[in-house]
Amino acid sequence: MAVSLADNDDDDDFSETHDINVTPFIDVILVLLIIFMVAAPLSTVDLPIDLPTSSATPQKKPDKPTYLSIKPDLTLAIGENPVHRAELIGTLDGMSDMAKDKYVFLRADRSVPYGELMGVMELLRSGGYTRVKLVALEAPAAGAAQP
Repeated sequence: MAVSLADNDDDDDFSETHDINVTPFIDVILVLLIIFMVAAPLSTVDLPIDLPTSSATPQKKPDKPTYLSIKPDLTLAIGENPVHRAELIGTLDGMSDMAKDKYVFLRADRSVPYGELMGVMELLRSGGYTRVKLVALEAPAAGAAQP
């Protein structure tokens, strides 16, 4: 019986494989995962510490923010109530929960010219309302009604 050690294409049993064996890698990753799952709850610190109390009063968040809207037809509205441009400052002054140091959230339609927006801001500033925040509206979903 003679055996030939020549490279034969018919004999695939002893051919070299050039693939990476990932089984040991997966085993190591699973062991590390288990170690971290067990060690993570142990890493929290549970020391009894008596922290000092604070004497500062917590700041109140505004109950209902004041929104001033400029509609596409350039009319103004405070919240949902329409207001004339000439009566804007008087209406803001007449609101019981509004003060000159509170923020006025100003939002405008996309079609409103920049000059009109700046005109309303100037009107607010001349009335003493200098704390104005601009609110960006998100694009509504298709078929959704705009606020």
